Amino acid sequence: MGAAPPRYRAEDLASFATRLFTRLGLPEDRARDTAEVLVESDLLGHTTHGLGMAPRYLSNLDEGSMAREGEPETVADHGAAVVWDGRYLPGPWVMRRAIALARERLRAHPQVTVAIRRSHHIGCLQAYLKPVTDDGLVIVLTCSDPAGAGVAAHGGVTSVVTPNPLAAGLPTEGEPILFDISMSTTTNAMTKRVADEGGRLPGKWLVDADGHATDDPAVLFARERRGAILPLGGLELGHKGFALALLVEALTSGLAGHGRADKPEEWGASVYLQLIDPDRFAGRAAFRRQMSAMADAARASATAPGAPPVRLPGHAALQRRARQLASGVELYPTILSALEPWARKLDVAMPRTI
Repeated sequence: MGAAPPRYRAEDLASFATRLFTRLGLPEDRARDTAEVLVESDLLGHTTHGLGMAPRYLSNLDEGSMAREGEPETVADHGAAVVWDGRYLPGPWVMRRAIALARERLRAHPQVTVAIRRSHHIGCLQAYLKPVTDDGLVIVLTCSDPAGAGVAAHGGVTSVVTPNPLAAGLPTEGEPILFDISMSTTTNAMTKRVADEGGRLPGKWLVDADGHATDDPAVLFARERRGAILPLGGLELGHKGFALALLVEALTSGLAGHGRADKPEEWGASVYLQLIDPDRFAGRAAFRRQMSAMADAARASATAPGAPPVRLPGHAALQRRARQLASGVELYPTILSALEPWARKLDVAMPRTI
């Protein structure tokens, strides 16, 4: 029996990442927000979008493509509808600021929307949901990267759009429903990880240059005749995923007024954030009652013989989060090794195991 994988205190990991970011000149509050959101992603199990993103963030800070100083610029402000230019400031810090603004504006409006152009990468969307649902509010969050692609249009074999995740947090009378799903069969980060490891995906989620579905991520990184990630639904039903990806493009780059038409080159995000107060509609108690009835019906539904019971979106992530907060975070094996060179360069001690 092999040795148990190392585990780390979540707070130690956040402090470690904070020190790395501050050593490269990021102010303490921005560094801390960025580190906490990345660690929250690992707590929830989104290991491609947690501390695994930190080496690229550090590189961007070092080369200046992630801004250290300044504030988001207000492009438009109509009370319940706001547009910011994120100026490639740290995405998690920008997002926490935007959520705080939307919360404050809910005092005067039933719902508040913030569209953000030119943010730096914002990490895992699910990491932002629970604090909002804990207060009985509904959150809808989606993003795209107009400088990137990776995902084919339905019927195509070349990449034209990013995975375009859509997330939402829905309060119930018990555990909140928290989902974060891409409009593609998988993500750029996951295919890169599997390709680097010489592996195959669990299913034929990609399309090669000849239009054949494949599980080999190498087709995405070929020098010539590259393939692409399939939209959600795959070869047969990908029209559904691609349509949803277009909706995400409209809500993010369209409403923010900056996107693929501008041909940006910097890695970043166009963001759509909406907070809704059910008390300004039929009431929070009524909302929770309806969502709880739906959740209970789903959990009570029959399953195939020997199959596990139905679980709601976010249930496994919240269980994993609670377990790792209590017993330590189990990081994906390549994450800390990728951060060791930065720790040596910046004279930051590596986190200790527990």
